[in-house]
Amino acid sequence: MRLKDKTIIITGASSGIGAAAALLFASSGANVVLGARREDRLNEISKQITQSDGNAVCVPGDVTDEAYAHALVELAETRFGGLDGAFNNAGITGDLGPIPDMESETWRKAIAVNLDSGFFAAKSQIPSLRKRGGGSIVFTSSFVGHTVGLPGMGAYAAAKAGLIGLTQVLAAEHGPENIRINALLPGGTKTPMAGDDAKFHDVVRSFHALKRMAEPSEIAHAAQFLLSQEASFVTGSAMLVDGGNSINKI
Repeated sequence: MRLKDKTIIITGASSGIGAAAALLFASSGANVVLGARREDRLNEISKQITQSDGNAVCVPGDVTDEAYAHALVELAETRFGGLDGAFNNAGITGDLGPIPDMESETWRKAIAVNLDSGFFAAKSQIPSLRKRGGGSIVFTSSFVGHTVGLPGMGAYAAAKAGLIGLTQVLAAEHGPENIRINALLPGGTKTPMAGDDAKFHDVVRSFHALKRMAEPSEIAHAAQFLLSQEASFVTGSAMLVDGGNSINKI
């Protein structure tokens, strides 16, 4: 029960890594506050948790809306008495292509969903964590833009690299308040974002030293570690959970 009685916000909780985290954290004793755009799927995850005697509430919304970030924190405080941590996991790959050919709106959307959302989340969550005397925030970043540049992913890479910079500054600013901030950098993971093209999956598997893609639950376990007291001396890190993607060349 690593997260027993802790209240944790999870965004992008309707599928993939976020859904796996919601189920894992709840089974570890956490009260989970779930956010995502898809209301039907979000309700399904929440219902699955409560039917297993877990504690979950959810509210659909758009992470690029600052008011939504505040609403998630407010829900945590009103339903569970406060906030202890957050897994800011929502993100998109966006439309791919070389920068000279990229539409400005494609760039802005990738930055908004992947990076602006992190700013809004931190702005709302840190004051609430401060009330509790500390806590932990985890952002889902990526090895893309950190250890490798993949052609066509300039907007995504810039946003995810920006999250690491944000993580480091927030960790330095709020460490004295016992608030830890870390970034999680998954490798290729079997999520809806990865699609279902078998040939593409073969290519992705080959990038990793382990020669496979991650299950969403494997990334969720890493996030749980960073949010738990087991990571009490870990802050400002960019934690690779990438199956050796970053060190593999063959």
